[in-house]
This record gives sequence, C-alpha cells and structure tokens, in this order.
Amino acid sequence: ILEPSFFNQDKPLWKHAIITVFCIFFSLFCKCDEALASPLPHTAFTSSSVFSSGYAPGYAKLNRRGGAGGWSPLDSDHYQWLQVDLGSRKQVSAIATQGRYSSSDWTTQYRLLYSDTGRNWKPYHQDGNIWAFSGNSNSESAVRHELQQGIVARFLRLIPLEWSEEGRIGLRIEVYGCSYWADIINFDGQGVISYRFKVKKMKIIKDVIALRFKTSESEGVILHGEGQQGDYITLELRKAKLLLQINLGSNQYGSILGHTSVTTGSLLDDNHWHSVVIERYRRNVNFTLDRHTQHFRTNGEFDHLDLDYEVSRDERNLSFTCAETHTFPVFFNATSFLQLPGRANHNTVSVGFQFRTWNPHGLLLFSNLDDGTLEISLEDGKVAVHINVTKAAKSYRVDLSSGSGLNDGQWHAIRLVAKENFAMLTIDGEEVSAVRSVSPLSITTGGTYHLGGKGQPSTNTTFLMRTRPTLVPASFISICYCCPPLSRCMPNHCEHGGRCKQTWDSFSCTCDGTGYTGATCHTSIYEPSCEAYKHLGKSSDAYWIDPDGSGPLGPFKVNCNMTEDKVWTTVMNNLPPKTIVTGSSRNRRTVLQVNYSASMDQVTAITTSAEYCEQQIAYSCRMSRLLNTPDGTPYTWWVGRGNEKHFYWGGSGPGIQKCACGIDRNCTDPKYDCNCDADVKQWREDSGLLVYQEHLPVSQVVVGDTNRSGSEAKLTVGPLRCQGDNNYWNAASFTTPSSYLHFATFHGETSADISFYFKTSAAYGVFLENLGNTDFIRLELKSPKVVSFSFDVGNGPVELIVHSATSLNDDQWHRVMAERNVKEAVLQLDQTYRTSRLAPAQGHTRLELFSQLYVGAAGGQRGFLGCIRALRMNGITLDLEERAKVTPGVKPGCQGHCNSFGMYCRNGGKCVERYNGYLCDCTATAYNGPFCTRDVGGFFEAGTLVKYNFLPEAIAGASKDTKVLTHQLTPHEVNLTKEEVAFSFSTSSAPAVLMYVSSKTQDYLAVVLRQNGSLQVRYNLGGLREPFTIDVDQRNLANGQPHSINMSRHDRRITIQLDHYPAVSYNLPEDSDTQFNLVKTLFLGKVYETGHIDPVIIERYNTPGFIGCLSRVEFNGIAPLKSALRTAVKSQGKLVESNCGASPLTIPPMSAATDPWHLDKTDAVFPFNEERVIPDGVNRDSAIIGGIIAVVIFTILCTLVFLIRYMFRHKGTYHTNEAKGSGESAAESADTAIIGTDNPETIDESKKEWFI
Repeated sequence: ILEPSFFNQDKPLWKHAIITVFCIFFSLFCKCDEALASPLPHTAFTSSSVFSSGYAPGYAKLNRRGGAGGWSPLDSDHYQWLQVDLGSRKQVSAIATQGRYSSSDWTTQYRLLYSDTGRNWKPYHQDGNIWAFSGNSNSESAVRHELQQGIVARFLRLIPLEWSEEGRIGLRIEVYGCSYWADIINFDGQGVISYRFKVKKMKIIKDVIALRFKTSESEGVILHGEGQQGDYITLELRKAKLLLQINLGSNQYGSILGHTSVTTGSLLDDNHWHSVVIERYRRNVNFTLDRHTQHFRTNGEFDHLDLDYEVSRDERNLSFTCAETHTFPVFFNATSFLQLPGRANHNTVSVGFQFRTWNPHGLLLFSNLDDGTLEISLEDGKVAVHINVTKAAKSYRVDLSSGSGLNDGQWHAIRLVAKENFAMLTIDGEEVSAVRSVSPLSITTGGTYHLGGKGQPSTNTTFLMRTRPTLVPASFISICYCCPPLSRCMPNHCEHGGRCKQTWDSFSCTCDGTGYTGATCHTSIYEPSCEAYKHLGKSSDAYWIDPDGSGPLGPFKVNCNMTEDKVWTTVMNNLPPKTIVTGSSRNRRTVLQVNYSASMDQVTAITTSAEYCEQQIAYSCRMSRLLNTPDGTPYTWWVGRGNEKHFYWGGSGPGIQKCACGIDRNCTDPKYDCNCDADVKQWREDSGLLVYQEHLPVSQVVVGDTNRSGSEAKLTVGPLRCQGDNNYWNAASFTTPSSYLHFATFHGETSADISFYFKTSAAYGVFLENLGNTDFIRLELKSPKVVSFSFDVGNGPVELIVHSATSLNDDQWHRVMAERNVKEAVLQLDQTYRTSRLAPAQGHTRLELFSQLYVGAAGGQRGFLGCIRALRMNGITLDLEERAKVTPGVKPGCQGHCNSFGMYCRNGGKCVERYNGYLCDCTATAYNGPFCTRDVGGFFEAGTLVKYNFLPEAIAGASKDTKVLTHQLTPHEVNLTKEEVAFSFSTSSAPAVLMYVSSKTQDYLAVVLRQNGSLQVRYNLGGLREPFTIDVDQRNLANGQPHSINMSRHDRRITIQLDHYPAVSYNLPEDSDTQFNLVKTLFLGKVYETGHIDPVIIERYNTPGFIGCLSRVEFNGIAPLKSALRTAVKSQGKLVESNCGASPLTIPPMSAATDPWHLDKTDAVFPFNEERVIPDGVNRDSAIIGGIIAVVIFTILCTLVFLIRYMFRHKGTYHTNEAKGSGESAAESADTAIIGTDNPETIDESKKEWFI
C-alpha cells in the first residue's frame, strides 16, 4: 500500500514556476511477460534507413520470415537504429533478438533507448553504466535478456554497436512486458493539492511515500508537510537534484537539533520519469531514487513525525493528463555537429540557445559571415564570443566573455546580439552578466550556422544543447542518438559526504574535509582507536579516531592517555562540574542533558569494543534525597545508552538501588543506603564509578527533590573513560593447512574494503575467500614476498599483486589493506608497498557473492598457517576469537606480539608478551612511559645525595637526606675494564659533584662541575701518582640549561660526548691500570664515603652539594636515580621527582678570547674551600660569632668520638640499626632494598683505622 503525499496549502510552496508531473501508481499484475511487439502492425516499426523494400523494419519480428527475413539498414555503421512504437506506455521486462532469417546478417551487440514521446530518448542503465547488450552469433538462435530494472515507455529504439563480420546488420526483435496504468497529475507551477487528515494529531512512527515525476525544470517543491510542533518533511528539486529535508523534532533550548537534509541524483530535469520511494521507521530512513537507495538516520533524539491536519481538497490549475514539452535536446559527441540555415546578407546577428556540458572547453557555435567569422565557445567554463571582420583592407575584432563555472551540467542560456558598432552577450538572462562592446564593427551575415563544429566533426568538444522551437528546420549532420548526457553522480558513489564532480564520461570525488580518502572517499584516514595509535609509536595526546573505519560513523576527536600498561580513551561532556540543581520535584523533575564531544552512536562504538569503561558521577546534597529506599520510587535517576532509566548510583550495580556507601555499609546514617537519603541540612555527597559498559555513557540525569526550602543539590558527571580495544587484538591462530573459519556472506556490491594483520612462517596460504556464480573475491599470500588480491565482478578476473623487498614469512606482523570500488581497486602492504588498477569505463560494477566467507583454507585452496587479527570488512570487525573457540584447528588469540612491536620499546626497555598485546618493561632503564621514552629525573636540594651500593657494606653517620640502595654485583662485575655512563643535568650552582663511583681500593671515577661551571672527569685506576683528569669543556654549564653527557671506557680508551656535539676520545696513560677494582658505591649529588676519597673532591666540590636536576642516570645498565625515586622509603622531601630531563640545548662553541671562564691566559685564583668567599670589610662581629659556633661544634664532635670509642671498645666492627630484610630485597632486584635515610650501612670487615 502506498501512502499519500502531504502538502501545506497555507504557505507558499514554491518560488519558481515549474511543470512537475508525478504519479502515484498501483501495480495490479503478478506476471509481466506478454509479447508486445509481435501483435503490432508494420507501421509501428521505423528505422534510420532500409537496405531495400524487402528489408523494411516491419519485417523485424522474432521468428518471422516475411520479406527478406528481417531488417537491415542501407549502411552498416554506428548511426543506424530500429524503433518500435508500442502504442501506449507499457512496462517492459525483457527483450529478445535474432539475426535476419537464413543469412549472414546479425547484430552481436546493441544498446536500448526508450522514450514516451519518440523525441526525448533515455538509454537503459545497468550497474551504473549505459548498458550494452550481447546479441547474436548466428541468424537463427534467439537471445533474450531480462531487464534488471524494468522500464516504462511507449517507444523503444535499438542501436547496433557490433555486427556480423561475415555480413551486415540484421535484426528481428521481440519485446516482453505488460500494460501499465497510473494516475497522472499535471502541475503548471501554480497548482497545489492538499491532503489533510481527519485526526488532529498524527503521531507517525513509520512512513512510506512513493511517487514518480518528470519535469524539464530544475527547481520546485514536490511534496511538503509539517506539524504544529515544528516537525516537517519536504521533497524538492534544487539545481536538478532531489533534496529531502526532514525534522522529527528539536527542543526549545537548541541542545537537540532534528533537521536532516539529504541530496541525491542529478540531471533530473531531463523530462524523463523518475521513481522516488521514502521509507522511514523511527529515525532510520531509506531514500530511494530510481532504485538507488541511500540509508541514513535523522538527527536528534525523537522518533515520531507529528503532523496536525484535517482533510480538505483544493484543485487549481491542475489537469490529469501529461503535457509534453515542445522542445527537445540534441546530443553532441566528439564527432557530431548540427548545421542550421540562416538569413544571409543581414546587418544584424541574433543568436539564442541553451546548452549544458561538463567540459570546460569547446566550440558551441560557428558561422561564416559574408566578410569574416563568428565563434561562440566555452573557454575554461566561461562563454567567449569572437567576431572577426575584414573590410576594405581593415580588420575588426570584437571579443566578449561572460559567466563562470558554466560546465556544471546545468542548463545555461546564451543570448548574443551584434550589429553596427555594437555587440552584447547575456548569460541566463541575468542583467548583471551582460557584457557590451561599442568597438567599430560592421556585420553582414552568412547563410549557415554550425552547432558543435565548423562544418566538420570536432575532435575535442562534447556538448549537449537544447534547440529553441522557433528555429528553422535544421540539417542534422552526424547527430549522435546514442550518447545522451549521463548523470555519473547518480547513484552517488562518493561516500561519507564526498563531493561528486563529473565530466561527460567519468566522475571524480573530492574528499577534502571528510576524513576519508580514496577514489570514492571510502577509506578512513584515521586509526580506529587509541590502542592503534599507541602501537604506531604515538604518545599521549588528542587524536581523531574512526572506530568503524569505512562504516557510517564519522571520525571524532578523543583524548588518548598512553600509560605503561594501559591505553585510556576519554570522551568529554559539556556538563560543568557541580552543576547546581534547584526547583525540582517528583511532579516536575529537572532534566540535565549530558552532551558529548561525539554522537551517541560514536560513543557506543567505543564502549562496545573496550575492555573496560568507567564514568564518575557525584551528587552533592543538602536536604535533597537521591534514591530513597531500595523498594521505593527514586527521586533521581540517570539515563544511559538506549534511553533506558537506571536507578543505581556510582559505586553500585544494575538492579541494586543503592549508592557506594550502601554497598560498603559506611553511609553516614546506617538506616539509608545513600548519604543524601538521610535528608540532613549538612552537605553530603554520594559519588562513585559507573562501570557497567552496556549502560554507558550517561546521557541524562533526572533530579526530583530540590524544591523544598533549604534544599539544594550539585551534580557532577565526569568524562567517559574506556580502556583497551578488543577489536584491535581480536585474533585467531590457524594451526593446520585445512583449518578455516566461516562467516556470513560478505556484502560489498559497489565498494568493499578489507584490512587485517597477519604473521606466518609459511611460504603461502589463502587469507580469505568468498564466491558467487562467477564473481569472487580472494586475498592470498602467493609466495614469501608476494601478496595477491583477486576478484571478478563479471568483467573477467582481475588480480593485483604487491612485491615485498623482504620475506613476509618472518613471523612478524604485517598489515594488508585491499579496496575495490566502481573506480579502482587498491592493494597495500605495510603502508609501504601499494598497487592499484582502474576499473573499466563500461561493464559490470556490482560484486555479487552468495557463499559463506571463508577465512583460511577453503575450496581446495592452499590453507593459511599462522595468525590473523583485526580483520575488518567494510568497517565491521569479524569476531575471530569467538568463532575460533568452536572451530577445530583454530585457536583464539595469538602470541608473539613482541616480534613485531618490540622495536617500539626504547632505551633498553624489554618487550613483555600479553594475551591481547604487549607492554614495555622499563624497570631496568632510566626511563618510564609506554615505550620507555620519558626521562626519570629528580631535583636535588643542598645536601641531598643518592647512594647506590654495589657491595653490601655500611657507613656510619649517613645523612638523613641520603637515600641508600644496594645492588649485589657478580664477581666479574666487581672488577671493571669498561664503564658506560649516561645522564642529564641542569643547575645554576657550581662547584658540584654530579657522580662519584668509589671502590674498596683507591680506584674511583668522578664527574664534577668545577668552580667556573666547566665539566671535568677524574679517573684514578692506580699506577699514577695523580688522578687522570679530563677537562671536557671550558664553557660554563651551570647556566640553568639542560645538558647531557654520554661517556664510555674500554680499557684505556675513553669516549665522551657532551650534548649534541661530536664525541671526543681520550686515552689513559700507559702507566695507568685499566681495571676498576672492587667497585663499591655510586653517589649522586654529594659524596659521603668511609673509605679512601680523593681530598680534592672533598675540598673543592663536595660542599654544599649539587643543587639542581639530574635525570636518566645510567651506569653499566643500572638506573640508580630511578630506583631511588621508585622505592617506598621516604626521602623526607629532599629528593623530589621532577620533569627536568628535557633534551639539552646545543650551545655554540665559544672562543677562548671571549670566554670569561677560559683560564689559560689569566691569573685568577678561585677559592677551593666549600665556604663562600667573604668580601673585604666584612663585619667583625659576624666573624667572632662564627668562631664561637665553630668551637662549640668541635667540642660536641670530640664528646661523640669519646662516647663511641667507649661503647665499642670491645668490638672490632661497626654496628648498625639497618632495617632487617634489606639484604633480601637486594637479592630480589638490582634496584630495590633502599635503606632508610637515618640508618647507616653495615660493614662486615674489621677496621684498624678510624675515619670521621
């Protein structure tokens, strides 16, 4: 049953007068297969020409032998045609052809045109092309073709394209179909029919509207209906395109906007019948034009179309017959032109015609004047007129140009008037387009005008022009009856809002600003999730994601937080924190709408694929009840996905009408299950996390108890946070060559994309395959370095191959992306190797499959051995894991992710396998972050130090600001022949100790800043009287800027790189030892050692200690600073983690002449004690006070020494209060067991000497 159309009579419906004819019809037949041509008289058949009287078109009936046995034209060329008049409009369902009886004449290929008038022809389309039917291979057998898209017409015309090589064109035909009937109404642009319902309020949830129309105008309203609530539906023509506008409702606050607008088709002003069907169920709409359907969802949140009208009927300026136009178009191709006679020897030229084309250049009109030429052409989309006249040895030239973008496929009118000393050109009758010339000019007209050429076929123009009815009869020279304008943008193959542009024979898609790419804007340019961005090596930031790829959901922006082991996706909402709610009651509740930075469908895509989701919700209250009792009606609830009400609060779960405190039994009033339900005058709060994914996100909160005196509430709904992406890691392992998974048939008729990751050690295997009758699609690993994408849509098999430079059976993850559409096919491997193939200009375009989709071996093909994951087809991820659980020979999941992604773990981080991915373990590095790329740094105050023990021993008197760590070295690590040192620092104070490594002998390594801020490295490995010193740079590095040092020693060779400057090598003297013996302790910031210490270090660099930032400190693979910052022992605020590990600045070298710290040519002497230099004239009283303090301190120290010796007079070792278990911790990990800052280290050996 077809629904009527709705119109609103009370408001003006169209601004342009149109002639729009449309019908609503009922098909009353079950079978439409009657022979329509055989019963017709001979006069119903006509043709372009006849070979002789026995070959007349009236003999062209199937299986008849009259005359010469069929029709043959005088010449066998591409300008011949056979036409049949069915007498009235018929519905045609099939056509059959034969050759001429008992001859060598037949037609092997032809086209079919149809018309209602016999003048305005339309070609039969199939698969988006002007279809070419296959004909006969002999003279007797009949070849029948069922029309996939039935046509309604009175006149049919067959155009032979190919014919017998042995003879000439020969045809006998039969047309199958049935009678056709429909109600027709003719509108003249002023008439209107209104249909008003008896029921006042029509609340419609489902609509079906069907009609046909034809018109020669490009603008006009076809259908309109609206209601008093603001709902409306409108169908209209705009620029010969069909526009549907629908609004199911918007709210008064503007937070819900229901207006939806969809455009389809083009060239609908061709005066041919077009079929429209609009089907709506709730917000889902199918919009069909000429059997091409667009599926879309209306905007907003409402489902009903509210129309409020009564029945009435008004007929004005209407007729129930179809008025035919008196003009008809003439089509030109690259080899055609039209010659028209004109009035010769006149002094005025007046030319007017209409044209439309998609080509930016070409000749429109040419005429030889009596003494010159006239040309009207299209140049870069503009109309240009060139008049050249030569008289009395004088040449006159007039050039006019007007318009722009006239190659848009729309009708445009040209009017040119030229006479003595005057010429004017007007486009589309617009006064503003008129251009004039008053240059000297004298014209005498010639006798002929040529449209589309200069009297011979043009090789570079293709135009469609419509002649005016007042022109004199034309001489049709080489007119093409088989090349009418084709709307290449109908159906619109440009997806996701891509703009379709066409030329005469092709179309292109502009994808700018859509978020998609490819020939038809099919493929998303964004990754599907934050998880995918992380495994491309991206760090935390805001990213655009597209969860369904080429599916209907558009891309949207989210915040991605890449932690060490998780990836969080955050979607923000517009509800301010602690939004105040007042004046609500159970009878009149306050509804707070929560809108997100993405649509509800987009957010749902995140929650559906996530491993876990959460959303914080908090209700702060004062005399405002929340949920009431578990059995009572709640005062407040929230609405989640699917518009379902939920009566539980954060921290609780579905079906439990409680808050978090009710679950934990710690509410302020134990009689209630929510803090707010106690209804007290003090502020209380109920908050917690909502974690039930199927209910998230929160879309509304309905509050119902804030209208009493003193009652007030504040609501907070946090952002939606989801972790992980199950689709990205959805994988299956194929363990036998015959194992496979099967899924439903893949539907990718006009566009199909397939993407997945694979890894294998096998040399070949079929990834997937789907079959049809002759159509198929297959992706295959053909050899260790070759991936193949093959398919057939009816034009013969096509295969695309990419060759990899390296073997693909390396057990590493590789990504395959394949796409096929009506324009091209593309195959891409690892975003590196890519090949493409253009689709043929004519032929089949639909991929029609019927078998199941097989992933792995199928149909006797070579099976795939390995893993496939994240298999996505047209935006839908196939659940490989779920299917693999019930399929023999296939296992869910896949191990070995580190083989492919381990390279992203930087700076020595170790890749750790997980079932659904991997993570980077940064424990043994000086870095943190998901890829071990974030520096770990600490800020040192005066006196703060980090002490890292390589051997278990203790020191007395450790500072309370000291962090002590232990690390048991193996025997070969105790005596070193090489060191690797790296760290960054920034400070404004000098001198200072950056790093000091001591030993149980006198060997040590020190990296210090001298008094002038320059860097010095000191090595003492024995064999030398003085330590070997290296002045790395004479510049002042204590300038507050970050600097880095990388140093290595191997035997005698020392290599040092400062910042980004080239590395410099040094060599230890020959007398020096090369072994660093009994390495004991590493200090950062300051030295506090009981063994031998170079006195220069103590005197010059150790007081007050390093003040500034150290970061990414490493010594032979150990990260002492990171270990100190990650321990559970408190540093009492002296060592604070700080983000000071920025990349060092590249400081240009400074010449010695300008360097104020260069010491080679100066006698400057720097103080070498740790006290500040006191200027002359210092206050004497201060000196006296300082002396007294010094005496007191000395006395205290002496007393302590006496007491210590007395207490341990019977002992040969130091005792310690070291926490128990530290040794155990040290044995467990290299970077744990940090001792308390007040506890000295244990020394296990006896000492005969004392060091204080």
